[in-house]
Amino acid sequence: MTSHYVATVPVKFTDNDGQERTRFQRVGAMFRNTRNGDGSEFFSLKLDFPVAVSELVMFPPSSKEPHD
Repeated sequence: MTSHYVATVPVKFTDNDGQERTRFQRVGAMFRNTRNGDGSEFFSLKLDFPVAVSELVMFPPSSKEPHD
């Protein structure tokens, strides 16, 4: 099982031959975590640079949230 994922943003550029290409710039990492109380999983996204926040934590949708 992967312990983390690299968070990237796509950056488009034109190479020396005039071809449009995409590179992926690292902006942080996402980690899988387990909650101590009930063992449920959640994810932490740690950013490599300061923005309004330096970490976002994602949880699976609850059963109360509407599904798309």
